[in-house]
Amino acid sequence: MSTLDTSALVIGVDFGTDSCRSLIVDTITGEQVASAVEFYPRWKAGMYCDPDRNVFRQHPQDYIDAFTLAVRNALAGVSDEVRANVRAMSIDTTGSTSVAVDRAGTPLALTEPFRDNPNAMFVLWKDHTAVREADEINTLARNWGGVDFTRYVGGVYSAEWFWANMLHVLRVDPAVRASVYSWVEHCDWMPALLTGTTAPDVMKRSRCAAGHKAMWHESFDGLPGEAFLVRLDPLLAGMRERLYRDTYTADTAAGTLTPQWADTLGLTTDVVVGVGAFDAHMGAVGAGIRPYSLVKVMGTSTCDILMAPAAEVDGRIVKGICGQVEGSVISGMTGMEAGQSAFGDVYAWFRQLLAWPLALLGDTPDAQSQRDGILHRILPELERQAALESPVDTGMVAIDWLNGRRTPFADQTLRGALFGLTLGSDAPKIYRALIEATAFGARAIVERFREEGIRIDEVIAVGGVAKKSPLNMQIVANVFGLDIRVAKSDQAVALGAAMFAAVAAGLHDSVESAQRHMGSGFETTYTPDPEATAIYDRLYRQYREYGALIERLSAAEAHPAPHSTELCTPN
Repeated sequence: MSTLDTSALVIGVDFGTDSCRSLIVDTITGEQVASAVEFYPRWKAGMYCDPDRNVFRQHPQDYIDAFTLAVRNALAGVSDEVRANVRAMSIDTTGSTSVAVDRAGTPLALTEPFRDNPNAMFVLWKDHTAVREADEINTLARNWGGVDFTRYVGGVYSAEWFWANMLHVLRVDPAVRASVYSWVEHCDWMPALLTGTTAPDVMKRSRCAAGHKAMWHESFDGLPGEAFLVRLDPLLAGMRERLYRDTYTADTAAGTLTPQWADTLGLTTDVVVGVGAFDAHMGAVGAGIRPYSLVKVMGTSTCDILMAPAAEVDGRIVKGICGQVEGSVISGMTGMEAGQSAFGDVYAWFRQLLAWPLALLGDTPDAQSQRDGILHRILPELERQAALESPVDTGMVAIDWLNGRRTPFADQTLRGALFGLTLGSDAPKIYRALIEATAFGARAIVERFREEGIRIDEVIAVGGVAKKSPLNMQIVANVFGLDIRVAKSDQAVALGAAMFAAVAAGLHDSVESAQRHMGSGFETTYTPDPEATAIYDRLYRQYREYGALIERLSAAEAHPAPHSTELCTPN
């Protein structure tokens, strides 16, 4: 039975790619009392990033500033009585988003010598500078003669993840290498910062982050062994012992607010702070995940979360996904993660491509106002026009790997493509082909689970794309041949964090209880059109064939046959 308090409120904090959101929730009724959002100022200005080189770094001060304003602004809209009833707070972040820290657990970018050094900042999940390091991890794991430490992360380690990013930074930056003590995920650092437990030997590390991105597993006695790491690169010698052995599920308390943070936020030192986790995993809980639900968090990229009773998955390894971890979503369940490296980013890229001539308007305030107005109209108008097209009439099939491929079988070297262009291929037709491509990429994930014997009973969608693009959601339903339910809350991820806060503070005795009392339900169901599904079955086969062609060409490019002018098709 839950321990319910009629005055108990909690705060869920969601660190997304572009901004930080805070949400105050009633733990009994689920009423969303107040919310606020703050964008990262340095990130918004494009600082410390180079998209041409796949460099995406975020300054830790951005996280502190946006978090402080988001929480304070949400609290500013409530009475003192409501504020006094806030009992707990939990945090989710993107991931893997990790950083080099000193002995005190302070990110190096918050220390004077490194304030403007991107290598001392958080390496965002979408940063792909560590492709070489990921490839070396995969090669060694399969060939070194010991345990394959990629076994529980789908058998393929990604350039987006913890060890690859750490090794890349250590290799390219001697100054960071000389000063780093340990390495920390964003979802671990924020709760530690709020509770005064940033020292690496006392910081509570997330089971979710460790299992999905750092190859942590109980059967390995924690992280990959020292012998493996040193063989990968001697620069990693000793790092394992400065990291962690134990991990914690997100229903656990990390501590309580320090006096300084309580004063900064206008809360009390009794406020419990939960152990962090990744946004998709907490968002799946906020969306109402149940066993064998597939929850799609659809934003700039997608993260797809599937959950099944641990006893039913025991001994079954799902290849090609982003990990299977007991307790990464809900304790007692095996959480399985997949996703696409670009989803909303694909449409944003196309919008920017179309908007290039707007730069010719000049730099005056009036020109900027004109540009902003047109930019905001491009995607809605493309959606309206694309909805008038049929999948047959476009004659095009696109490949959605504009930021590489995350699942199935991560490969950040792959690139997108567009097949079937003619002189009649206009912007709405191309836009529709891009939507269909992202839907085909999503279907490949569904099929990967099914091929490994993991059933999917329902599909739930959350995130900006799910709420804003009916055309997109209908196409996904048609491509899947399944109903897609869209969660009602427009902040399902922050709502999931709030649910975990309630459990960490003992206000609910289980995540399932928090879901029953605090869940928002669903607002829309998209039902597939059987005729469209039949068409998309054919187009999906073309998508897979074209994708296989790109993979062969990429492999031939990476390993050209000597003295040959013909395309070499690898076995």
